[in-house]
Amino acid sequence: MARPITSIADLRAIAKRRVPRMFYDYCDSGSWTESTYRENESDFVPIKLRQRVAVDLRNRTLETTMAGENVSMPVAIAPTGLTGMQHADGEIHGARAAEKAGIPFTLSTMSICSIEDIAENTSKPFWFQLYVMRDREFVSNLIRRAKAAKCSALVLTLDLQILGQRHKDIVNGLSTPPRMTVSNIINLATKPRWCLNMLRTNRRTFRNIAGHAKGVTDLRSLSSWTAEQFDPALSWDDVKWIKDQWGGKLILKGILDAEDAEKAVASGADALIVSNHGGRQLDGAISSISALPGIVDAVGDRIEVLMDGGIRSGQDVLKAVALGAKGVFIGRSFLYGLGAGGEAGVTACLDIIRKELDITMAFCGLRDIKDVDSRIIARR
Repeated sequence: MARPITSIADLRAIAKRRVPRMFYDYCDSGSWTESTYRENESDFVPIKLRQRVAVDLRNRTLETTMAGENVSMPVAIAPTGLTGMQHADGEIHGARAAEKAGIPFTLSTMSICSIEDIAENTSKPFWFQLYVMRDREFVSNLIRRAKAAKCSALVLTLDLQILGQRHKDIVNGLSTPPRMTVSNIINLATKPRWCLNMLRTNRRTFRNIAGHAKGVTDLRSLSSWTAEQFDPALSWDDVKWIKDQWGGKLILKGILDAEDAEKAVASGADALIVSNHGGRQLDGAISSISALPGIVDAVGDRIEVLMDGGIRSGQDVLKAVALGAKGVFIGRSFLYGLGAGGEAGVTACLDIIRKELDITMAFCGLRDIKDVDSRIIARR
């Protein structure tokens, strides 16, 4: 009998067995020493909760809103690059699971499945994450495609003007599709389920880019174009330009400092996401959960504050909400579920988080997620 899956850690262990090393490591690593990557998770541990008793805990609800949209719990799936390399057609699996769960799915610019692929395989609007490239015509076209797909929010990432160095990607020779080196061939031979699923799909490259960017005709030109396109000159003027181009709900991702949070408010964006890119950019930056309270204090109710980074349980979700986040994004937890079992694995991930969140909220003496605030945090 298979061992029951009871936690995100269980899904992580299965994903590690099933996903080729270079793609698992891409998901499960950070930049340089990986200190920020680790602290995103570990900094939740010292935050303790108040347990309450003899409270009516019937009729509990996790329903709330994120960026003005109704959600079944304060959780959204984060934009993650190369998702379709964790599992064939991975973004489609994730979007379907999110739709069934009643939470937002965010598609990355650097996805394997395209904007159109997701629109064709779902029935409700999803969110699209945008990177600012040097080729502004390509950026404008991406925005038009997101509009045509009826995406309900644009998530603009601000913290990837240049790439942080990720040692594991260099060691593994990360590429899409994987290079057929001796080491990679040997590793792929141990992942028959992954290989079989990949043979059944034609989605094996960056489909938001291939066929849409000038001069990109093959995998080699795609690789060089991508490496050169992240724009180090990105400024708040570009944020205004994108806001005007988009004309819809705008969420700014990558805010970690109160001064930048003030600029996010001034930009007129609808929400910001406290995030350090999963510890994949500035190693040594503070964790998202550590940055959250200061940013909430700085902006008050002038902009909605969301959080991304280190969420591995429903308890983590509750702690983030208690410290002021309106909702959270899950990236690695989602990818562990996806790598472990496709859509069913993502559903298992969301079910685990939902159950933990509901029960923990009840232990804290509350029945409605909208009533959660800092009062549930234990003061030592």
